[in-house]
Amino acid sequence: QLQLVESGGGLVQAGGSLRLSCAASGRTFRYSAMGWFRQAPGKVREFVASLSRGGGMTRYADSVKGRFTISRDNAKNTVYLQMNILKPEDTAVYYCAGAGAAWATTVLDEYDYWGQGTQVTVSS
Repeated sequence: QLQLVESGGGLVQAGGSLRLSCAASGRTFRYSAMGWFRQAPGKVREFVASLSRGGGMTRYADSVKGRFTISRDNAKNTVYLQMNILKPEDTAVYYCAGAGAAWATTVLDEYDYWGQGTQVTVSS
């Protein structure tokens, strides 16, 4: 089991950057693929980025590819989302998630553990 706590959200102007962190507790972190999802008000939660348990394989939503980078430090039980060239469309609550799998799944339902979310607001 994993317990996940996100941090690093905030208010930023378009074109700016933020780095989100997800601190995980649990012995299975290093065996779990990790992902970031986001949800804007009135919209479904959507996939943003994911990576394999070792961090060697990553996937990104088309909307963020080239701007966002997901990474992990298994020694620190932490996953990161570096967000650059932020756009107003990126405004959402961002959730860290852990999957009981090694591969970088993009499917929401395949994630078993979720953080509480952190708000990212990008102003124009």
